[in-house]
Amino acid sequence: MAEKTPPKPQEKRGGWLSRFAPGVRKIVSRRDTPENLWVKDPDTGDMLYRPDLETAQWVTPTGRHMRINAMQRLGYTFDDGAYEPIETPDVPEDPLKFSDGKPYKDRLIAARKAAGRKDTMAIGFGEIDGVEAVVIVQDFSFMGGSLGMAAGEAFITAARAAVLKASPMVCFTAAGGARMQEGALSLMQMARTTLAIQELKTAQLPFVVVLTDPTTGGVTASYAMLGDVHLAEPGALIGFAGPRVIEATIREKLPPGFQRAEYLQEKGMVDRVVDRAELPTVLGQVLSMLMGGKRRAA
Repeated sequence: MAEKTPPKPQEKRGGWLSRFAPGVRKIVSRRDTPENLWVKDPDTGDMLYRPDLETAQWVTPTGRHMRINAMQRLGYTFDDGAYEPIETPDVPEDPLKFSDGKPYKDRLIAARKAAGRKDTMAIGFGEIDGVEAVVIVQDFSFMGGSLGMAAGEAFITAARAAVLKASPMVCFTAAGGARMQEGALSLMQMARTTLAIQELKTAQLPFVVVLTDPTTGGVTASYAMLGDVHLAEPGALIGFAGPRVIEATIREKLPPGFQRAEYLQEKGMVDRVVDRAELPTVLGQVLSMLMGGKRRAA
């Protein structure tokens, strides 16, 4: 009696591609394919190719200026993306031992891990269209760009660096307001940043603000509205309280575009609305004009 041929071992699952070309599956594995290669357009719902969006500085085909982080902003602003970072000072953490269902210290740890930075502000020094300037950027991805002690100290550091370097200061704002976990200590930063701006004025140095989406709350009520010139990105939400809060308070429907950059330009609250790609050129022109005849930093 002939022996039965033993059954062949079952092939490992992997689809037809792995059977015909075993090495291909490893090459095109999911691990090697970026998960965020496509970004959804918030206006149309279309999927946008991420490299194209990065080339366009995160401005969609419909013209929406998407939010960007602090490092991207500094890179887009300075000539050739080259600048000298200025370290932001450390401050006491969680001085009030605050908890809103989750300890503030834990929220800081999570925010730092997500944003890759210790707080919302980043500072750089370099040239904008050939004009030296200190630039401070508020990163909305870090706890909504909220104004706390660290942000206040960073702003003061930037202002004093500008004075030392005899250079103008540019501030890109993006915030949901003061940081509630720091209570009155966060509100004090409104006054402290205002005094820092006064140091710039005493030194006869320009302070230019670029309002980005969104700029609200205590930031709008302090340094965001104290610039010598106010620029804004298209479509940026700018105000103190949000539209829904205002409508609920006055019980009236707000006009179309209320609190958006273009509406505020019409009303004189914003000097000019500028596309992101044009900002370095416009900033260079403004800073050059404001620094006319004044000695530049050595």
